[in-house]
Amino acid sequence: MLSISLVQFTPVMNNPEHNLQQISSLLQNVKTDIILLPELCTTGYSFINRDEAFSSAEDLDGQSISFFKQVAQEHQAMVIAGFAEKNGDKVYNSALIALPDGEVKIYQKTHLFYREKQCFSEGDSGFFIMQHPLKDCKVGVMICNDWRYPEAARSLALLGADLIVCPSNLVSDVWRIGMPARALENKVYVAVANRCGTEIRQLEDSSTQSLTFTGGSVLYNYTGEVIEQAGKTEDRVITLEIDPVSTRDKAFNAFNDLLKDRRPGLYL
Repeated sequence: MLSISLVQFTPVMNNPEHNLQQISSLLQNVKTDIILLPELCTTGYSFINRDEAFSSAEDLDGQSISFFKQVAQEHQAMVIAGFAEKNGDKVYNSALIALPDGEVKIYQKTHLFYREKQCFSEGDSGFFIMQHPLKDCKVGVMICNDWRYPEAARSLALLGADLIVCPSNLVSDVWRIGMPARALENKVYVAVANRCGTEIRQLEDSSTQSLTFTGGSVLYNYTGEVIEQAGKTEDRVITLEIDPVSTRDKAFNAFNDLLKDRRPGLYL
């Protein structure tokens, strides 16, 4: 068995010190094997343009990366957290995966959403899985809008993921239809850490953009059923146990197997 903690909170735009303190407070006394935080949890979400995103971004020597490496070491847990990544002259909407031994790996969001396309470069890390160093569990990462593309979750399942984690800043409820389908069609656990709150920004054309994030952080069973879900507005940590090994037999009756029955030669 393995425990996973979903951290739902309300980041403040362009205030990483405050946001990291919020995370630290929420994680006090939490004992767990995996800590999952929302997308762009260190900076807030509503960047106006690429220059603003780039100025807020961090490379692997940044304070947020150091903070999450320390959290991983102190909790002896795998930590997955969304942040704005500065990589050369590019900026990505990324998620770091920090391990207790200090190792860090980065996933860059593949499918950018809405005005993200004006702020970030499309990710080219590709999909991969990470073996938990202390537990028998293979973890795959996708970020928010990646859920709309079944190929993302299927790629992670084909790589052997038992659990797909999804740092998110979701602003609609339509994901509540698609996300459990990603769990069911791949027979994997799916964990979503979403944020709360509203960000109001004045855009470059003087119009106003208001985004309200829908909370509802949730862990889906590999059957697509909700195991537990947070409310829409609460700052909360949900800690639950899962059995990663139970996802590995992909048969759903005596004749059918979700992955072995695939016929990719016939797919577009």
